[in-house]
Amino acid sequence: MAAARLAIKSEQLPLDRCAGGPVECPRMKHEVENKYLNFRKSKIHNYGAYAKQDIRKGTKIIEYIGQAITKKRAQELLEDGNGYVFTINKHFDIDGSVRWNPARYINHGCDANAESDIIDDRVWILATRKIRKGEEILYNYNYDLEDAFDNPCNCGSAKCVGYIVGDEYWGKLKKLVEKRKK
Repeated sequence: MAAARLAIKSEQLPLDRCAGGPVECPRMKHEVENKYLNFRKSKIHNYGAYAKQDIRKGTKIIEYIGQAITKKRAQELLEDGNGYVFTINKHFDIDGSVRWNPARYINHGCDANAESDIIDDRVWILATRKIRKGEEILYNYNYDLEDAFDNPCNCGSAKCVGYIVGDEYWGKLKKLVEKRKK
């Protein structure tokens, strides 16, 4: 019982107090339970997160968790190909590649039904519309335009722009794609 209370407290530490080491919840290393999601193979990429039940718009579906890291360490991980680094604030990021972070399985989608939001230095995935039972949860990863051609999108949506970039870049991306075709 004491270990469970300790784990809950360690998950809720502000990032500036836990950057020295991993913030781990021992029970999550062995089993991950989420009342809204189950995880299985996805047609988009590897595994995906699917709604166990209907989810109302605005619901906090799952927290994106991991080890708090410095900006310098985040840059090193990104250069090494770690695609699970999440920007939190001007001081810290989260390395979500840990096995106790099931939110890492949520895929990118150009016609997303969820979004990420940072609330008190914690990353939440929230429903942006009603999500039906069995539907795959998708959010826009909002990558920068400069790396667009290194990150093709496989979401298959009618709205798919072909690359994983933030929607604020879609107009510019369309022009770059046309330019490459010539």
